[in-house]
Amino acid sequence: MASLYERLGKADGIRRVVDDIVANHLANPIVKPRFENVKDLNHLKKTAFEFICVGSGGPEAYTGKDMRSTHQGMNISEQEYLAVMDDILAALDKNGMGDDVKSDVLTILYSLKGEIIRV
Repeated sequence: MASLYERLGKADGIRRVVDDIVANHLANPIVKPRFENVKDLNHLKKTAFEFICVGSGGPEAYTGKDMRSTHQGMNISEQEYLAVMDDILAALDKNGMGDDVKSDVLTILYSLKGEIIRV
């Protein structure tokens, strides 16, 4: 079976998904204020791209902080976390990802929940 990285379309596919995720966040009233205030969206996209690549088995290196450090002090609510997950699933749908890919991504996202919510 192909790796999650391959099923996501490798670097090019992941880059498209990340662009759509960020666009979805900027259009989502629940999390829009957080993403409108990001000083460098290109850096956020770069580290999100790297994070997804590494987390899905790709060869790219991750240059960002760990999830807890990244989200420390942001007081992210369960509602915001679920809104972000919905945005990610919508981006995967838009890019034609199958249920197997969405299921694997959701599993990874849920495993990170404790590093993101109210840390």
